[in-house]
Amino acid sequence: MNMQAFSKQVGLSAYTLRYYEKIGLLKNIRRNASGHRSYSNKDREWVGFIVRLKETGMPLENILQYAELREIGKGTLVERQQLLEQHQAYLTRHIALQLSHLEALESKINWYKSNKMN
Repeated sequence: MNMQAFSKQVGLSAYTLRYYEKIGLLKNIRRNASGHRSYSNKDREWVGFIVRLKETGMPLENILQYAELREIGKGTLVERQQLLEQHQAYLTRHIALQLSHLEALESKINWYKSNKMN
C-alpha cells in the first residue's frame, strides 16, 4: 500500500509517518521498484498500536523505548510488559481523575438546571 493510502487508513499525515521512520518507530519499510514506500498490514497493525499508545498519553520517549525492545526480540518480553503495565497504571489514575472532574461538572450543571426555575 502506498503512503497516501496508508496515511489515510491509519489517520496520520505523510509527514508524521516519515518522522516516525526517521526516529526509528517505523523500521524496514519496504520500497517498490521506483523507490516509493510500500506499507504492509503488519505496518498498519504496528502504527495502530503506536497511535493507541499516543492517544492514551504515553510519551513518545516511552513508545520509542518499547519499539527498541520490540526490535530486539523475545528476550525483552518482560521489559515490554513492564512498560505497558506502568502505562496502564498511569492510565488508570488518569481515567479516575477525569471521572472525578466529570462528576464535578455534572454536579455543577445539575445545580444550574435546578436553579433555573427559581
